[in-house]
Amino acid sequence: MRVLIDESKCCGAGQCVMIAPRVFDQRDDGIVILLDAAPPTELHAAVREAACVCPGAAIALDEGA
Repeated sequence: MRVLIDESKCCGAGQCVMIAPRVFDQRDDGIVILLDAAPPTELHAAVREAACVCPGAAIALDEGA
């Protein structure tokens, strides 16, 4: 899995950080920071959930990577 972030779509809701804190963080202004673009298998379910609930659709996943 490869995680891609579009910062321009991020609204700073922080859902991703709450769901997958080892993969996502936030800057002081709330915009997402990607900590791990290729998370380990045990985090894939949480990353998928974070992408699904992202209100700005700022998280994209490449499942082929």
